[in-house]
Amino acid sequence: MIEDILKGSPGGEKIMNEYARTKYLTDGRRRDMVKILVANMTNEHGTSPPRRIKEDYAKGIISLFPYLADPMSKLGYEHYYNAEDGSGYLAWRIKTLQKEASEGRPKRSRQSQTGAVFDKEKPYHVTLILSAIILGGPRADRDPFEEANWLNDERQCQEAIALMKHTADEAVVKEKMRLTLIYRQNVLHDPDKSSDILAIFPRFLDIPGLIDQDFRLLFGDSTSAKLLEKWSTNIKPKVIAQSRDLTQTVEVQDLIQNAVATEVEEGWDSDMSSLLMLVYILPPSSQGRKRPGKISARQACDCLVKFIKTGTSIQGHLDVIARSLQPYLLAVGPKKSRILSYFIVIDQHALPCKASNSLAAVDELFKAHFVFGTTYCKELTNLYTFLQTTVFDIDAETTKVNPRVAELRARMLQ
Repeated sequence: MIEDILKGSPGGEKIMNEYARTKYLTDGRRRDMVKILVANMTNEHGTSPPRRIKEDYAKGIISLFPYLADPMSKLGYEHYYNAEDGSGYLAWRIKTLQKEASEGRPKRSRQSQTGAVFDKEKPYHVTLILSAIILGGPRADRDPFEEANWLNDERQCQEAIALMKHTADEAVVKEKMRLTLIYRQNVLHDPDKSSDILAIFPRFLDIPGLIDQDFRLLFGDSTSAKLLEKWSTNIKPKVIAQSRDLTQTVEVQDLIQNAVATEVEEGWDSDMSSLLMLVYILPPSSQGRKRPGKISARQACDCLVKFIKTGTSIQGHLDVIARSLQPYLLAVGPKKSRILSYFIVIDQHALPCKASNSLAAVDELFKAHFVFGTTYCKELTNLYTFLQTTVFDIDAETTKVNPRVAELRARMLQ
């Protein structure tokens, strides 16, 4: 059915030829395909086609183009139509046509850079964050990766906490932090105590490596190592390739040049540049008409990492920022391509990173969300859910993702 529709429509052959050549569709070709299919669907079944019809078209897409299927979702086609919440590229195109029809004239839809149209009463990123809290992601309650001799007695835990606050022996601190993992998880999931986590466990503030230790205890060594193992040889080259399909603004061109190790003056190093490219590939989602406008990918990058020159007061930086539980990286060095130290800023505190390079620093930043049980920054939700589900393979089946994330997953994992 899908093949016949495309072959009989202007532009359809170009879509099929591009897929045959590359095994994926660029954003522009995907938008063209969705418009063609929805036009056919609404002509045949009216402007409010039943769920079964939308599912048939979504199934037909991945049947004709199997490499467009999301290998980590339940059905593989939810990014085209998800019957559970009515999201997906087909559904959003139908909503656009319904809105234009109700207004009696064509009107430019309010779209994200992915081409998706969002329900103004229920912004997609809100649904996404709520789903991540309830089903999967950094706010989910979870057991440690392995059983161990955790301290569960309140008195023993309080004694260990008191010792950690006063000892200068880092080995003792790390061992007591390991033993109190369960207690710490209980604090994080207690609404009355969670905001005091850094007061209860202040050694996060001066001993690097504690975030990585907690993450390893929760997920195991194999999962913990996935970003560092996969990025340079597997993910990074594909990110650079995908970025070449973006509108080539000055910012995008500079990031691409830096990502391939051709330094642009005042630019980030290769790994950080390629990570920031993901923000452009997976830009912030629309927040709806009644909410503040969507920020640009360039602005969203500032939510991931901020740079200050060596000699600048870190405390001075903390004093002027707004209180926020969503962590970001603070990179300190003579220039962006030569960072000497990294800090994770959370709740107006700067936690020293163990990492000595940008990739490992972002690795720690991602892990901090799970260690401290904090939601993703809404401007970076698409980036983080991609890393979570595609790279780390954490809660992939239970975490709601934007169709753009699912689409990129399909491109990366096939």
